[in-house]
Amino acid sequence: MFARKQLKYEAVDLPDRVSMPDEEMVRAAAEFHDRMKQRHSVREFSDRSVPKEVIEDCIRAAGTAPSGANHQPWHFVAISSPGIKSRIRAAAEEEERRFYDGAAGDEWLRALEPIGTGPEKPHLEIAPWLIVVFAQRYGQFDDGTRFKNYYVPESVGIATGFLLAALHHAGLVSLTHTPNPMRFLNDLLGRPDSEKPVMILATGHPAPDAKVPAVAKIKKPLDEILTLAE
Repeated sequence: MFARKQLKYEAVDLPDRVSMPDEEMVRAAAEFHDRMKQRHSVREFSDRSVPKEVIEDCIRAAGTAPSGANHQPWHFVAISSPGIKSRIRAAAEEEERRFYDGAAGDEWLRALEPIGTGPEKPHLEIAPWLIVVFAQRYGQFDDGTRFKNYYVPESVGIATGFLLAALHHAGLVSLTHTPNPMRFLNDLLGRPDSEKPVMILATGHPAPDAKVPAVAKIKKPLDEILTLAE
């Protein structure tokens, strides 16, 4: 996306900004919190379809995230193909079986017990969309030469957070999945070696009888996650 001739500083007026009085800001912040606390990681999906346009706009929202040197070191592959989803599930479950058969270690497995997870991942086929998040170690100028990307994990993490919020705002549920290793996704999805798959997001509508683990509703109180230095 970058041309060398674009690599110069040029100041422009702030193009867009939502401005509101303090009272409205307080209300808006509280309303956003109320909205986001309704977000849940769901493992039981309906096969109800989701329009492609919804996924595209959610990924557009993710693409507005800040990034190191504005290099935007991410790529998203959105998958609705049943065949590809089936292959992803098979490969992911193979890795998960090794994980649960001892590779994880006893402490990690005990930590997962209250979540109720296991090696079977049917949601990877049932959810109407899988979104694979790739991190780009380097990019390319329009002339084909490489440039280094900076703060890649941080940038991709922020963009993924934007994406999760956008999917929730659109009325969808999602589940993060991180099989390791995930290099099979590069070959399966035709992505270059410069990209590292970091996450699979299953997204769609919850099954009518979907459940979530009770422990997932326990969140740290504000005084444990915030220190004010006034």
